[in-house]
Amino acid sequence: MHDIKNILVLTGAGISAESGIATFRGPGGLWEGHRVEDVCTPEALAADPELVHRFYDLRRAALAGVEPNAAHRALARLDAGWDGELLIVTQNVDDLHERAGATRMLHMHGELLSALCAVCGAREAWAGVLPEGAVCGACGSASLRPDIVFFGEMPYQMERIEAALARADLLVSVGTSGAVYPAAGFVQTAAYHGARTLELNLDPSMGSVFFEETRIGAAGVLVPAWVEGILSDA
Repeated sequence: MHDIKNILVLTGAGISAESGIATFRGPGGLWEGHRVEDVCTPEALAADPELVHRFYDLRRAALAGVEPNAAHRALARLDAGWDGELLIVTQNVDDLHERAGATRMLHMHGELLSALCAVCGAREAWAGVLPEGAVCGACGSASLRPDIVFFGEMPYQMERIEAALARADLLVSVGTSGAVYPAAGFVQTAAYHGARTLELNLDPSMGSVFFEETRIGAAGVLVPAWVEGILSDA
């Protein structure tokens, strides 16, 4: 691993599940009781804004009851200790990476603790209830919505992600289903540019076949072990 300089880490719902945040799929999944189309599409927001706002208000409030786990803390240690380039790209909308101490990261699918203006595109920190018709601090429009990338919308900072994938010597995917694009295609992009690829997951993902190596187990066990190993090798 001495030739590894630039690392891109992709995290998904599985890394936060161990903190008590429900995953996207499964019988206890985040969307249980709601079809995805009812809470996570532009059409849903237009048809029933009260439902969509209430849904994300509840998700936002739930953050107060969870804490970063060993996997989040390990990635924060990697962030602090890695001399090369590092980018942690999370598909999660919680703030657990930040609370663990990670700084070299981005939220490609938006953030619960942020509001987005549907008129001017400004984003602002938002911690409490976000009522329909909340006023944008940038343009004054009564048009703030949850800063969540809905299905059918473009994820954030894709140009930065694509550039990091092209430079990466190693892509590590943690707790992802391999079912949601474009993130599910990152492994192929990284491999095309010559990167090594490693999957750390509770179960094989839909994209496991594309990884050089897959390690199966809990993120809270696998991620600290991997981080300790790569920092020791460095």
